[in-house]
Amino acid sequence: MTPRLMIATVLGALGLMPATVSAATIGGTYYAVQYDFSEFFTATDGKPFRVILAGNPFPDADGATVARELLPIMQAAKPRPALTFTYDLPVERPRPDYRLVLVSNAANDLGGESVCRGEMRFKPGPRGVLNLFAVYCRNDQLMSSTTAWTPATSPADPQVGALFRELFQVVFSDAPGLKPYPGGGFRR
Repeated sequence: MTPRLMIATVLGALGLMPATVSAATIGGTYYAVQYDFSEFFTATDGKPFRVILAGNPFPDADGATVARELLPIMQAAKPRPALTFTYDLPVERPRPDYRLVLVSNAANDLGGESVCRGEMRFKPGPRGVLNLFAVYCRNDQLMSSTTAWTPATSPADPQVGALFRELFQVVFSDAPGLKPYPGGGFRR
């Protein structure tokens, strides 16, 4: 077999292989000019990081049970800092108050700024779909946000862990293009 024929055969075989499909669909993302991964890393490395779960992502199940089952799944998919996800509200509100808000089936007109101020609105969600609006806040300021959804009927569904792995890579991105410009706050 000639080298050209071998290359053509290998490329043809690769074309017949099924494509790998992502477990989650990540929607539009937003990063505030002030977003800085190194600030997130410093604020959370080796510390508890509060998550607020707004709404029940699996309405056929008890909300408290769902929240309890989601916490270890999120922990297994956590972003790079050695943080510990928690739902616990600190005795005294920290300043700055860093947190991740996960809104299940958020209303179409709900923005990240509103979420950071504590405003929540929901819409009916389709059964069998985990739909989250993830908002990373510092105090009442939006730092980053994105949406994610995947077919899932319970927290035990393997798609849920895959969704969190992909979601955390986006909402807590360490992409160099997102670093603040040292001279004036503009991105490079």
